[in-house]
Amino acid sequence: QVQPVESGGGLVQAGDSLRLSCAASGRTFSGYAMGWFRQAPGKAREFVAGVGWSGDTYYGDSVKGRFAISRDNAKTTVYLQMNSLQPEDTAVYYCARRSGGRGYESANYDYWGQGTQVTVSS
Repeated sequence: QVQPVESGGGLVQAGDSLRLSCAASGRTFSGYAMGWFRQAPGKAREFVAGVGWSGDTYYGDSVKGRFAISRDNAKTTVYLQMNSLQPEDTAVYYCARRSGGRGYESANYDYWGQGTQVTVSS
């Protein structure tokens, strides 16, 4: 399947942790950088984290130090470990395959999942 599939979202309390998973086909995943974005209602889509094929990682300023992205190439899956969650983290989280260019820009990703909802209550 070309489209990645996210899972692991849910309702948690402030301070809790959650791990998201993004499964993709070998054709979609192998050799490509991957990224996570999020979007809250009425707000622009925001870059969260990216990981290269070799495992190098980079993060948006709002989540650095709290979130961690990783990938398991054998399982063709990318993960997002989210710690110290706050209500401001509430959003739909999307994973996508990077097609090229700058990793912070959503326009440089070609295959997107449908998203998974993360809701953080205070």
